[in-house]
Amino acid sequence: MNRRLIPLIVFIGLLVLLAVGLTLDPRQIPSPLVGKAAPSFRLPNLANPTATLGDSDLRGQVYLLNVWASWCVSCRQEHPRLVKLAKAGTVHIYGLNYKDQREDALRWLDRFGNPYLASASDLDGRVGIDYGVYGVPESYLIDKKGFIRHKYTGPLSDDDIQHHLLPLVQQLEKEG
Repeated sequence: MNRRLIPLIVFIGLLVLLAVGLTLDPRQIPSPLVGKAAPSFRLPNLANPTATLGDSDLRGQVYLLNVWASWCVSCRQEHPRLVKLAKAGTVHIYGLNYKDQREDALRWLDRFGNPYLASASDLDGRVGIDYGVYGVPESYLIDKKGFIRHKYTGPLSDDDIQHHLLPLVQQLEKEG
């Protein structure tokens, strides 16, 4: 083979890889935790730091664990949808406040509304690492036995909620 063709072949190969990559949805990041037990945690409750919140407190219910922060621009985009979802009462929503100062987080919830039944304060981000958080916001739908059934990367859209999240919540509630 002519040595001059090697760079051309490598270049074409890279173009093919780039073209394939551009067709992928960046929100569809597979999580190795889906179908596995949610990581254990026990953290200070954001609203009352003398109390704690942990995964064992949440077992026996289907819930959405939403990872958020007051400094997160995308969280602000998602937040009105979470408030609306909480008011509808169709799924329990808990928060994991990620790498945030308590005062900032509380002020943010006071300003924009609090959709969370409770929010745990993950100040150093270790629990977020255990969950495989790439960035905020991220949400995990967890079943009654404590298994992660779905991961949402990025802000939840109306379509995500209506066509994916709520039907899956209904199915998980029936499974018992």
